[in-house]
Amino acid sequence: MKAVIFAVLLGLAVANAAVFKEEEYQHMFTKFMQQYEKKYTHDTFFFRYTVFKQNMDKIYLANKQNHSYTLGMNAMGDMTHSEFKAAKLGYNRVDNSVLRHKNTEGPHTKVVPAASVDWRKKNAVTGVKDQGQCGSCWAFSTTGSTEGAHAIATGKLVGLSEQQLVDCSQAQGNQGCNGGLMDQAFQYIITNGGISSEAAYPYTAKDGTCMSPLPPGVTTISAFTDVTSGDETALAQAVNIGPVSVAIEADQSCFQFYSGGVLNDPSCGTQLDHGVLAVGYDTLSGQDYWIVKNSWGTSWGVESGYVFIAKGINECGIATENSYPTGAKAAGEKVHQKKLHGKKH
Repeated sequence: MKAVIFAVLLGLAVANAAVFKEEEYQHMFTKFMQQYEKKYTHDTFFFRYTVFKQNMDKIYLANKQNHSYTLGMNAMGDMTHSEFKAAKLGYNRVDNSVLRHKNTEGPHTKVVPAASVDWRKKNAVTGVKDQGQCGSCWAFSTTGSTEGAHAIATGKLVGLSEQQLVDCSQAQGNQGCNGGLMDQAFQYIITNGGISSEAAYPYTAKDGTCMSPLPPGVTTISAFTDVTSGDETALAQAVNIGPVSVAIEADQSCFQFYSGGVLNDPSCGTQLDHGVLAVGYDTLSGQDYWIVKNSWGTSWGVESGYVFIAKGINECGIATENSYPTGAKAAGEKVHQKKLHGKKH
């Protein structure tokens, strides 16, 4: 019976200037629903199928243009562009340029960059995580660089709690699933005296109430450094220190459906709206690129959750607002919620 209903609903769709034949769309959509375990009501089925077809067309036509990168269908294939932006982005950019400019003298300034770096190979990067439909990318970027700093300092790689940052860092200016900033999250960790493990304070992909008392803290940091804006040499120096929290523009289709190659596209501008993690850099077919960890799960991007972003041209604004924690060390036996009166940054 379900198969009959499914066939009838698909039969109602009529392609407008379609790239594929209708039966091909139907076959692809069936596979899409199965692969990503999608379930729709009778009222939403046709709309989601129509959106899927439009996204398939975008992917196919973009790939015919022989870019340095490729696009591919993923779990966001049934989302409109506006839905994608609302669900997956969350870097709430504010003009902190004066404060950032005063905070650029860090340990990276004395580093001579290596030819290539990949902190994944040095056990300083946890597995790719999934923020779900919550604008908490800033929290994942923060935990990523702090996880790296802790691993480099102590030799222990431990997943840290994004949910703690979502629930507990409002006093620093963050807004949970409605967005935030990595610098403000670093300030929370400093003010609070540490951050708990992801296992002790698990992620729920929604706003919650800050746990009290908090679970034991894993690590703390003493400060953070803002990399000089627009300076990719300085960013390379910082990445030689450890994974770096970076902000990019990710609201274009070339990013939503990115699946491989080096992302180098004029549509990816500098209107920063997404927090990610630079874990290294390398060269592919003569093109230098940044190795960037995203937080959209392992079914997105290249190498199960990553994106290679062109290096040297400030692609997607990657050199504009970056920072990394310093002074990482194991936290004390217990971390309790403190009165949050630290300086906002």
